[in-house]
Amino acid sequence: MTYCVAIKVNEGLVFAADTRTSAGVDDVRTYNKMHVFEFPGDRVFVVLSAGNLATTQYVLAQAQREIDDDKAAVNLRTVRHMFDAADYLGQLSVRAQKQVLAQGQTGGSSVNIETTLILGGQIKGEEPAIYLIYPLGNCISASPETPFLQIGETKYGKPILDRFVRPHVKLEDAARCALVSLDSTMRSNISCGPPVDLALLPRGSLKIDHSLRLDLDTPYYAQMKETWARMLENAIRSLPKFDWEQQRSLPLHEQAATMSSIPPAQTTTSAGQTQSLRLNEGESIAPETPSGSALRA
Repeated sequence: MTYCVAIKVNEGLVFAADTRTSAGVDDVRTYNKMHVFEFPGDRVFVVLSAGNLATTQYVLAQAQREIDDDKAAVNLRTVRHMFDAADYLGQLSVRAQKQVLAQGQTGGSSVNIETTLILGGQIKGEEPAIYLIYPLGNCISASPETPFLQIGETKYGKPILDRFVRPHVKLEDAARCALVSLDSTMRSNISCGPPVDLALLPRGSLKIDHSLRLDLDTPYYAQMKETWARMLENAIRSLPKFDWEQQRSLPLHEQAATMSSIPPAQTTTSAGQTQSLRLNEGESIAPETPSGSALRA
């Protein structure tokens, strides 16, 4: 499986992806799922991929081939808008799937040949943007209410993004949030694994300013994991206490004052009179033995 996430904030874009493609007992493989197309000073694109690896490789290879072909009617170098780039990659994906089906290469098996992509980047004169490209070729963009897009094994890493990511968040904070999102996913699902790729694209730079590959033993990543775990434990311990925990923590005189406010318990004597009894914590009312009666073994 896969987990990739792209985040859009006012300061720019953040991209993060794991690299695991299989997680069998004796077959663990990795593959780069983050692909960059840069045209310095004019435009930059980052593609994140999840799904059939062969279809993904076809899309990327064909996109690069058409960039190098001056006769190509449309390519990533010539599209005018980010949406046009997303639509272009979507059509390449559909073309790849149709070719496989037409040639009968699936052999009637249940092999899934679909791929899902995230395209992010900026074209000179436009705002940075991120798009989720579905296997059918259509796409959606991020919104101010949900300024991030995910593909692959998304459920484990989504809660931290929902709670933290907003357009005003600093670019580096969004990057740290993306790493925590990935770490949470890898901790809960063995099909996603390190190393992790991270890229930051500041608004207006038209190039990737920072690109990192982090493994479990990379000092920064190891420190981040340890710090996050420790702070999460401290946060749980600092949450509001239950009522019974607060009662135990009160000084003795305050406990006594609290007990004095408890309504008295009532019992009925043998003469039919109602008698009020105030019970201390932990005491119980013993049943009254009739007068003059003897207990027998």
